[in-house]
Amino acid sequence: MNNRSVSWIIFIILCFIWGSSFKLMKDSTAALTASQIAALRIFSAGLVFIPFAVFHFSKIPQKKLGTVILSAVFGNLLPAFLFAAALTKIDGSLGGILNSLTPICVVAVGIFFFRDRISSQKIAGVLTGFAGLVLLTLAPVITGEKAISFDNFSHTLLVLLATFLYGINVNLVGHYLKGINPVHVATVSLAFMTIPAGLALWQQGFSELDFSGKSVQTAVIAVILLGVAGSAVATALFYILVKRSGGLFASLVTYGIPFVALFWGFMDGEKITWIEILCLGVILLGVHLANRPEKKEMTDN
Repeated sequence: MNNRSVSWIIFIILCFIWGSSFKLMKDSTAALTASQIAALRIFSAGLVFIPFAVFHFSKIPQKKLGTVILSAVFGNLLPAFLFAAALTKIDGSLGGILNSLTPICVVAVGIFFFRDRISSQKIAGVLTGFAGLVLLTLAPVITGEKAISFDNFSHTLLVLLATFLYGINVNLVGHYLKGINPVHVATVSLAFMTIPAGLALWQQGFSELDFSGKSVQTAVIAVILLGVAGSAVATALFYILVKRSGGLFASLVTYGIPFVALFWGFMDGEKITWIEILCLGVILLGVHLANRPEKKEMTDN
């Protein structure tokens, strides 16, 4: 199996994991606060990685340790709290559109802060995919089935800040940590996050919850699954994808989340319209353009 095929397999797995994460997060809001959900998610992810981090810590160059920890702060810890807080006030559809700004933030941070040279083809792919995602999200609004609320603008800014942090993290990993095994980066970085996440859980009164209640038990299990799969496993796969195919292609996973959302909707008996299929085709075209190998110009010898 060639490198591109493996990258696409990882891409699809990540789309499914992160696309399903929203359902787990929604299931947990009935009994837990936003801060408790975010803290427990990161704490669970770090806790499951501690045994591996013990062995992988020595593989991380000391001069890179600070960057490894920053990657978890920018890529996991802060966005988890920002998204959890924002999605209690803003419309879910609007949150989905804003989350898809991640690839654009990756491009912007790469160009303006890391002096990257990104081809017009890749930029066109990112913008095409984003356009398809916006159309997909707005289709029910145009037909009058749904309405997107633009209230709570300050909470909208929280999501924008989270996507910007994702952009910083992808560039940090791609530029400064590409020589390190991505699994080592994921395990060590998230293991360190158990400290701030554990403190947040204690401060938010998590231990005082009534764990005998079924709603609390269901919510806690959902968040632990979210942390283990959506943060721990997904972070390791994401860093592997960044190393194999670059940060821009890896960040396009956010464009694949609507496919998973439609899948779960279909499983629940919802109908898929031709407009949604058309929009998904546009998204796929954008991802293809952003990841398609560029033709090298022929030069005379």
